[in-house]
Amino acid sequence: MHTTLTSLLGLGLSAIAATANAAALVSAPGQAAVIPKWDLESTAKAGSDLTALSQTGVNTASWHHVNESKCTLMGCLIAAGVYNDSQLFYSDNLASVDANQFLVPWLYRQEFTLDPAPGKHYFLQTHGVTSRADIYLNGKQVADKSFQTGAYGGHVYDITSLAAAANALVIRAYPTSYYYDFALGWVDWNPWPADNGTGVWRDVEVKQTGSVALGPLRVVTGLSPQLGKQPANVTLKAKATNLEKTAITVSASGSVVLEAGGEPLVWSKLVTIPPLTTTDIILTNTVQKPSIWWPKQWGDQPLYKANLTVTTADGALSDVAASTFGFRTVTSQVNSFNDTLFTVNGQPFQVLGGGYAPDMFLRWDAKKWETEAQYTLNVGFNTVRLEGKNEHLEFFETADRLGLMVLAGWECCDKWEAWSYNNDLAVATPVWTAADYVTANASMIHEASMLQTHPSVMAYLVGSDYWPDDTAAPMYVNALKAADWQMPVITSASKRSYAPILGPGGMKMDGPYDWVPPNYWYDTEPSADRLGAAFGFGSEQGAGVGTPDLSSLKKFLSQSDLDDLWKNPDKDLFHMSSATSSFHNRKIYNTALWKRWGSPSSLEDYVLKAQITDYEANRAEFEGFAALWNAKRPATGVIYWMLTGAFPSLHWNIWDYYQHPAGGYFGAKVGSRVEHVAYDYVHKSVYLINRSLDKQGARTLDVQVVDTTGKVTYSTTTKLTTTPNTSKSILSLTSALSNIKDVVFIRLVLSDTATSTVISRNVYWVAKAIDTLDWPNSEWYVTPVTKYSDYTALNKLATANVSITASPATTNNKTGPGGVKCSTTGTTTVVTLENLSSVPAFFITLNLVDSAGKDVLPLTWTDNYVTLLPKEKISVSVSALPGAAAPVAVLARGKNIPKATVILS
Repeated sequence: MHTTLTSLLGLGLSAIAATANAAALVSAPGQAAVIPKWDLESTAKAGSDLTALSQTGVNTASWHHVNESKCTLMGCLIAAGVYNDSQLFYSDNLASVDANQFLVPWLYRQEFTLDPAPGKHYFLQTHGVTSRADIYLNGKQVADKSFQTGAYGGHVYDITSLAAAANALVIRAYPTSYYYDFALGWVDWNPWPADNGTGVWRDVEVKQTGSVALGPLRVVTGLSPQLGKQPANVTLKAKATNLEKTAITVSASGSVVLEAGGEPLVWSKLVTIPPLTTTDIILTNTVQKPSIWWPKQWGDQPLYKANLTVTTADGALSDVAASTFGFRTVTSQVNSFNDTLFTVNGQPFQVLGGGYAPDMFLRWDAKKWETEAQYTLNVGFNTVRLEGKNEHLEFFETADRLGLMVLAGWECCDKWEAWSYNNDLAVATPVWTAADYVTANASMIHEASMLQTHPSVMAYLVGSDYWPDDTAAPMYVNALKAADWQMPVITSASKRSYAPILGPGGMKMDGPYDWVPPNYWYDTEPSADRLGAAFGFGSEQGAGVGTPDLSSLKKFLSQSDLDDLWKNPDKDLFHMSSATSSFHNRKIYNTALWKRWGSPSSLEDYVLKAQITDYEANRAEFEGFAALWNAKRPATGVIYWMLTGAFPSLHWNIWDYYQHPAGGYFGAKVGSRVEHVAYDYVHKSVYLINRSLDKQGARTLDVQVVDTTGKVTYSTTTKLTTTPNTSKSILSLTSALSNIKDVVFIRLVLSDTATSTVISRNVYWVAKAIDTLDWPNSEWYVTPVTKYSDYTALNKLATANVSITASPATTNNKTGPGGVKCSTTGTTTVVTLENLSSVPAFFITLNLVDSAGKDVLPLTWTDNYVTLLPKEKISVSVSALPGAAAPVAVLARGKNIPKATVILS
């Protein structure tokens, strides 16, 4: 051992002295600090003598040095410059990464300083290491791989007896198998990373306390039915552990105050804790005028700070537990159709959202998530679902602040659902052992304690495709109860069966996951064989769209890859799902595109037709669910598959990996408007939709039907009254659409009658016949189409003359090619489009670019991918979000307008 230590301690005593003289990582009771960075190396190179490697002064100069507090092996190596993600994601380069290097454990190592003394206690806190880990500190083992296991296996280790002035921590992370470990797997979402997500993907912390240590703070609220008008109860709870061999009496003090400011509510009591025992400290009080937290589309998001502190008899602070919370209630029930219906603050809440995917390498970027949350709300969604991708504390803090609801839960198709009755597993995964239940229980305890106070959290799904067995289900329930969980607990996201302790889950998972036509969603009867159509609660479903626009495609596809998109429509593609997936090509999607629109004449033609297809598909799905909110069998919610992509993907996203919104984004945005009018493709009727709690009164609906030559074939104006949180059929267009020659455009404009302000404008292209669905031969992922709608007439539209200008009006406008004028003020550009022609201008897309001609991202548009009827004029605006480059031009193109580029002044 002496020889080994001599070789390892290459830095000598000077390095040890430098560490000892550094500022202590934590220096006060109640303080916790994250291990800020890591030295990383494979055990194949560094060896496995953790006793020696966890001594201070080890020479790690040859190791990888990662300035990140948390990262998987691939994420760490990218951060260290070994790999470049732009290169990895280009074409199929990701497949060339040597996966064999990750078949052995890897080491995460860091040194830090503490200031140990009598009465000071130190703890090491983990939040999950994938797949499992041995932990050593200062030459001694803290935990082994049989206990520190699972991606969500968070634990607290008392390291007081091991702490020194200079400390060395080593974590040995073992290789991960998605099928045999409790990990964050990808199933068929995308190609798998070479490391299978192995490593310290969540923060590791060191905490200092006095003689009494507190566990996580739980906050229990009690609201009266008269929200905000009557007092609300608030209870602060935390487990307190006496770390000494004598009884200790502490003063436990609670405080609650609005983050925005105000007079804090402070109260306290004395608590005596027997030696070396743990007790629950409970402090209850009343907030006289509580401010109520609402989802963004329904109100404000006032947050409260809560603190619970314990001080000893001499007045010394021993520990602090803190969190933010909001006053709100969430409930769920299963209606007579066995469909789940949520309520928020007593109001029926129709869930419209998408399935979130983290980065493929589980890299955390708070700014990126902030943008994605803003995009989600800009689209009109109110919820995201996390299928086993519960992310980090910052994720939920952002959702709290922005008013975005979150459906959290475990994932499908791997170890998490390795039940004897699950016949869908890709491998013969063994059923759980006794140790597996211990890991799963620790995971539930940790996630419950992390999520419990967050008002954005709507429910926890303890199963995805399958329900937990009769041992796991009560274990999960008990863990959630112990954490004072106040949100619904749902047995699974499908209706296969359920755990008796939880009852029916009330959610369907019947697809589709690949392309279906827009009439699919409205074809709801008989519901027994209408699968994902707009009724009930669809926990994950979509039309398999999400084609990035051409500027994004060129970032990750080679020329041959781009050629394959339109020249080899049935070919397997790397940037789809995993190679073993049913979704490894675009065959179903492309068959529809070719049949409905004709063979593409070029890559640009293919991409434009794909954007039209994506827009139409997403708009119809979300309009269908919003329109049938009050149907005989209500559409109570839908989670779109998916919201985001884990890497640059050719499908399954609302916006692409580069955060460029394209056709699918804007179709979803139109379909998810808070106030809206929508066309039902099956019944040829118009629905009035109101998803607000406060918008009501007189409305005016203007309807026009125009053929491909610009001739108006039908026009009407209808006076309406709208009611909050309702939808209803208001007008039949059956006779107006009885004599379609080839294709017509339907424009629906909803206005506030009193002010004439346009609330919603929507244009549809409708063929002579809708697509014919073959419901009896549906697969779990798609319903076949036996006859396709014919939109080829739109390939022959006469060229439209469209004036596109931008203002503010007081600034100088500059005319560029194509007669387009625009200007900007700050980061916002207002673009006005006017169709000067007698023919419709179909599917005009606008893109903001910088001085290098690259997309200005991130940004939000009020509308885009728009169609103008003859002589019609509209305005849209675009705002560059923080971090975006300065815009210098607007690019415009469309199905029947010339391309135009305008330099902004």
